[in-house]
Amino acid sequence: MNEEEKYRTSKFLSLVLRHKPEEIGLPLDVNGWADVDELISRCAVAGKRFSAQELEEIVATNDKKRFAYNSDKSKIRASQGHSIDVELQLEVKEPPELLFHGTVEKFLPAIKSQGLLKMKRQHVHLSRDRATAEKVGERRGEAIILIVRSDEMNQDGFVFYQSANGVWLTDHVPAKYIDF
Repeated sequence: MNEEEKYRTSKFLSLVLRHKPEEIGLPLDVNGWADVDELISRCAVAGKRFSAQELEEIVATNDKKRFAYNSDKSKIRASQGHSIDVELQLEVKEPPELLFHGTVEKFLPAIKSQGLLKMKRQHVHLSRDRATAEKVGERRGEAIILIVRSDEMNQDGFVFYQSANGVWLTDHVPAKYIDF
């Protein structure tokens, strides 16, 4: 599988494991896990063919570590970013002093008035480092990096989680905790 095929397959896996498992009739359990063999089979029927070994390579080399296996690699799920209702069994974790969020200028008025909202996802996504936030923001144009005073939020009772791939998650970031 060449790099372009890996990229397209990874995007398709994101679609079915994070947003639309019904696209291929894939059952997910309450925690978002899908049976690996069934995923491969249902993807093949949908015209997206790959082997278990190729899937392992996609999971291992995905730059954002979007996917995770269970201990025996019989099940797979997206690490975070779901727009469907799954329980990822995330542990509450104390965040670092500052976290970052990448966005673009057109969203700034709404963020300044409402803060960062999870929108269709289960959580607001934050990055530990500025470079990652910049990559995220650049997907939609020229990135603007917002600094979130996460330690202050935590002290004020806001809850934070960290996904398996290192993304920091919370339900909402009020504007008063954001340095624009």
